[in-house]
Amino acid sequence: MRIMRFSEWKYPEITERTLTSYYWLVHHKDNLKLGYKTDIGAFTYINAQKGVTIEDYVQIGSHCSLYSLSTIDGKEGPITLKRNSRIGTHSVILPGVTVGENSVVGACSLVDRDIPPNVVAFGTPAVVQRPLTPEEILKSEGEAA
Repeated sequence: MRIMRFSEWKYPEITERTLTSYYWLVHHKDNLKLGYKTDIGAFTYINAQKGVTIEDYVQIGSHCSLYSLSTIDGKEGPITLKRNSRIGTHSVILPGVTVGENSVVGACSLVDRDIPPNVVAFGTPAVVQRPLTPEEILKSEGEAA
């Protein structure tokens, strides 16, 4: 049986600094570009002050944090999660990072540098562990369809 994770998807109503009906929160919502059929887990925090782009079919686990600005070290830059990428629960994405198309970031990872397309990465800091197989790429694209 094929899972269709986005079969009932509707664009969420996003109000500044207020939980969505899916229980995630955005600061600087005007700087968030949210793609089609995205899935963002409960209690995820998105600071889009310097820009956050979440492309089509991206899945973000619960309790993740995306920071386009760090008040600790002054680092800033837009975050981009490319089409069909997946971010594991409790992961943190730091300013200026791009996660490539189809890539998977494992749970509890700290992403402080770009992740190329079509790979599995995890850890603190997140590092590429292996490429996705062609079968894994086809399967994930099928789930997004």
